[in-house]
Amino acid sequence: MSTKILVTGSNGQLGNELRLLAATHPEMNFLFTDVDELNITHPDKVQETMRLFKPQWLINCAAYTSVDKAELEPELAFLLNAEAPGILATAAHKAGARMVHISTDYVFDGRNYKPYEEDDALNPLGQYAQSKAKGEQNVLSHCEKAIVIRTAWLYSTFGANFVKTIRRVGKDHGELKVVADQVGSPTWAHDLAEAILLLIQLNAEPGIIHFSNEGACSWYDFACAIVEFSGLDAKVKPTDTAGYPLPSPRPYYSLLNKSKYSQITNQSVPYWRDSLKKCIALLNEQG
Repeated sequence: MSTKILVTGSNGQLGNELRLLAATHPEMNFLFTDVDELNITHPDKVQETMRLFKPQWLINCAAYTSVDKAELEPELAFLLNAEAPGILATAAHKAGARMVHISTDYVFDGRNYKPYEEDDALNPLGQYAQSKAKGEQNVLSHCEKAIVIRTAWLYSTFGANFVKTIRRVGKDHGELKVVADQVGSPTWAHDLAEAILLLIQLNAEPGIIHFSNEGACSWYDFACAIVEFSGLDAKVKPTDTAGYPLPSPRPYYSLLNKSKYSQITNQSVPYWRDSLKKCIALLNEQG
């Protein structure tokens, strides 16, 4: 009997990685949707899809991800990141399905001195972060069997992301300035997708789980590694947050403690540089 899984927001980085993995999981029956197939802000449409497909799991990959733009359009950010996840969670609960919802390290203020644990206090700083924090709350309060996975600094071969931007700017300009005073863990969306499917296979307990790649770096370190692994003749120069002002505040330190994930799965988490090499090799193959 195959496990039926409904995926929302499946045209994004994570959704596309799940599409790739679907081919290697014949025991799972996926229905991939994005806004054209399923508008997650409409409760009746969501409930109809749940009724027709009857999934055991719902993976919500849909999100408003423009951190700075969210300061200008907070209503849209909250609609997609807070209200819609609540709608999905309500529908999952009614259908007796379980849910996986993706959240972010930005729900923390970045003033910690050690990696954040799942039950650490939230203090989201900008509109994007606040919308994501509210989304977590809505999911956990409307679907008692939900898993919220917090991740960080997501990149992949799909869509727009930091890795692709650095490669493009490095090729075109040969010199980049990147902030060196914000520390976190880059995460290959492929690794996150694998982690999600493993947690589903294990029927993991409801609650919050942190997953990002292992290790720590600044955005500057991350950019240097991208340039190095891409074989670019480009110079990366460090700057600080004050020298690169943006509309939305960023956490200075947002490392996530992954020990809960490792205990649940008995799996080690891939190191960020190793995963970055694999992703860049794929990008180079694509030309």
